[in-house]
Amino acid sequence: MIRNTALISALICSPLLAAPTVAVYDLDAPVTESGTQASNPFLLDSPERPLTHFDIIRSLNQALTDDEVPAVVLDIDGAQLSLAQAQEIRALLQQLRAANKDVWVYTEYLTPISALIGSAANHMTLMPAGDVQLQGLYGESLYFKNLLDKVGVKVEVVHIGDFKSAGETFYRESPSEYAKKQEDALLDSVFSQIVEQISEGRKIPPAKMKEIIDLGSITPQQALEFKLVDHLEYRTNFINNLRELHEDETKFDDSYALPDLNGPEITGFFDMMKILMSAGKEKKLNSPYIAVVPLEGTITDESIAKARLEILKATRNTHCKGLVLRVNSPGGSALASDVLWEATSQFKKTKRPFVVSMGGVAASGGYYISAAADEIYAEPGTITGSIGVVGMKLVMGDALDKLGINVHASKRGKHADILNSTRPYTDQERAMIKQSMLEVYANFKQRIVDGRGDKLKGQLEKLAGGRVYSGADAKSVGLVDKLGGLQDAISRTVELSEAKDAKILMLPEPKNPFDGLFAVPEKDEHEFISAAPTRSLQSISLSSSDLLTKELRQMLPLSLSQQLHEFSKQLKSIQKDQIQLLSPALPKL
Repeated sequence: MIRNTALISALICSPLLAAPTVAVYDLDAPVTESGTQASNPFLLDSPERPLTHFDIIRSLNQALTDDEVPAVVLDIDGAQLSLAQAQEIRALLQQLRAANKDVWVYTEYLTPISALIGSAANHMTLMPAGDVQLQGLYGESLYFKNLLDKVGVKVEVVHIGDFKSAGETFYRESPSEYAKKQEDALLDSVFSQIVEQISEGRKIPPAKMKEIIDLGSITPQQALEFKLVDHLEYRTNFINNLRELHEDETKFDDSYALPDLNGPEITGFFDMMKILMSAGKEKKLNSPYIAVVPLEGTITDESIAKARLEILKATRNTHCKGLVLRVNSPGGSALASDVLWEATSQFKKTKRPFVVSMGGVAASGGYYISAAADEIYAEPGTITGSIGVVGMKLVMGDALDKLGINVHASKRGKHADILNSTRPYTDQERAMIKQSMLEVYANFKQRIVDGRGDKLKGQLEKLAGGRVYSGADAKSVGLVDKLGGLQDAISRTVELSEAKDAKILMLPEPKNPFDGLFAVPEKDEHEFISAAPTRSLQSISLSSSDLLTKELRQMLPLSLSQQLHEFSKQLKSIQKDQIQLLSPALPKL
């Protein structure tokens, strides 16, 4: 992660004394769940490993109980947090306030997310010439039909559930009425949460808060007058005021209870040899621990491999006293979802607690892998549900024609070419595919019935059909148990396991890019046949770089660039697995 060091370097140049300590958090880049750069393509040039949500939550939680920490400072310029991440950080900041600790927030951009976090601070500071973007919630969804038409690709889509609109981005130019209906319901829920939580924190009546938003454009001075912020200051004044309020020996620590993001220091040959000798050696877990395993991104054989491996290792290790699965995924391959579900079911057979913490999104396949948990936690702004199935096949006959490629096909068996990528399904084939999807859908619902049982409020079919819910709405219908974040899920797992002294370990441990240079592929000697592919399957694929030129991609807003990247990953996924448990392309807020 490339850090904005202007605030950090100014604060940390203080005498190196043990206490008191002000914890400083520089949230200027996307915060991942897994700590791998592959989870966010916009961090690939960084020499550091990304900061994880787990890192931040663990550090803030330690600051909460540390008597030597009188205050925390958050610099949230450019913070790209999901609503669920922001809501959990806000909740921890409120706990810090309740513990009589000062919470300082500085930003150059007043957005719904930064205002939400700042609403928990007793010192919310905006740059005097800052950018105020409190016009409400706006999201854009990309629809790729016309683009695919131009390159000669058609996507055949079959869906189970009227609201299962995941495939629409491939074959429609705009959302269906069902998709619009659930998008409106989700936006209503999220918008009301943001208004209510900012209003509560800043002591502004909700009706007044909506009036402020509907002004469309306000200045930093108006933000101060409306009490959205406490101060208008430049960084230098902000820093000076902080120093004046604290004793000279106070340390401003930007690494408080955080892991080393920079990796090992190499000053010579022996440092290099030490790294080489230690590469591939797995740390022995021989004392009580709670495993926190992240699953992030589109579900494929490759993306679930590490999470599955860690869950199975935890299953066999009696020192593991409980499992927290942190899910931030829109779903993906139905087959890969079931493979990971089976690993969680193996852990559950040990009778040790298994709790799921949902991140920004845990929908469709993301919900499928969560269903077996003893308890499910979600933030009010989490996107979940989307219980349904979509079947897709890429039809690339016209694309091959444009490339001057002729296809000669041979077959034995009436339906041997049902997955033929050069032509659409016949009516009979479409009926066959739909029957297979109905079986997957029935299996999906059975997983939920087995895992949720009488926790569900109402008939499952009325809750399913591809419907998408906010975390708050999902709780009301019994799809999740409690509203809360990762720390709440961890605390509950510790409580259920009665292992109060257990270490909390994120597994696999995130590594910076340098560590990965010498790492050997992880193996599970217990599994002599591996579920994960050992090499990438070769197929005709469309990447984001194929779809748009580099220059055009750089011109797109970040949210649209991310959608384009996800679209290319989904195209690759459906080339291998035609049946998908994938949530719809909802607007990126």
